[in-house]
Amino acid sequence: MNFQVPTPLAYFQTLVGCDESFPLLEAAASLVQDEHPETDIAQVLADVDQLLARLKRRVARDAPALQRLRALNQFFYQDLGFGANFNNYYDPDNSFLSTVMRTRRGIPISLAVIWLELATGLGLKAHGVAFPGHFMVKIGLPKGQVVIDPVSGQSLSREDLTERLEPYRRRNGALTDDEAPIGLYLQAAPARDILARMLRNLKEIHRTQEDWARLIAVQDRLVALLPEAWGEYRDRGLAQAELGETALALADLEIYLSRAEDGLDIDPIAERVLRFRRVISGAGGNWQA
Repeated sequence: MNFQVPTPLAYFQTLVGCDESFPLLEAAASLVQDEHPETDIAQVLADVDQLLARLKRRVARDAPALQRLRALNQFFYQDLGFGANFNNYYDPDNSFLSTVMRTRRGIPISLAVIWLELATGLGLKAHGVAFPGHFMVKIGLPKGQVVIDPVSGQSLSREDLTERLEPYRRRNGALTDDEAPIGLYLQAAPARDILARMLRNLKEIHRTQEDWARLIAVQDRLVALLPEAWGEYRDRGLAQAELGETALALADLEIYLSRAEDGLDIDPIAERVLRFRRVISGAGGNWQA
């Protein structure tokens, strides 16, 4: 009997189909397969499991939560040496867990995904936090909540967090007495949102480099992950247009127009759709994106 190996995208779609028991680590690990389809995702998961087994041997089963947290951070940051890749921060490899596991270097969100897996395995109440500009993690302890920088393991005070938030508030004109309380920025991020943030990091890298083929691969995953995020169809269509894939671009942009009724770019997108229709019908002559 012949079994057909699923494409990287089909495999990803099976992982993100529903929110119940969402396999964040496996789905995040699978992102590398657009670049390196030969990567053994099962081995990446096994490597993380091996780290967890080593960590568990260091901690008594009845150890208090704070002791488990300290053991985790000692193991992750000091013994294993995980940290940020400051020398090449915008390298796509920083988002690929197989590379992060090998080099011990990544960006906050990729480090956080591995750290969260270990924390949860230790029985800690750990969550990701979609903090503006720098992904965080938090732990619920008997005496309160601790917010941690996943790059260093540093616990952050309210003053630290407010200071880190200030540039974001300044850019968005929110430095007023009516600004949102800091707690609104510290909500636990669902696994689907964490994965979307990882993909959008890659999206921004490829968009900046005008690497349209790689951008489309990321957009395929974003559409699979967030099927009602209509702007992702638009962005995929625009990237397809850059590669001259007029029919594919038209299909995505028409989806966007039919759903995103209040988008600020509806008119220019509609004009582009009309041009694409003329090209496909043969009435448009030479066309440039």
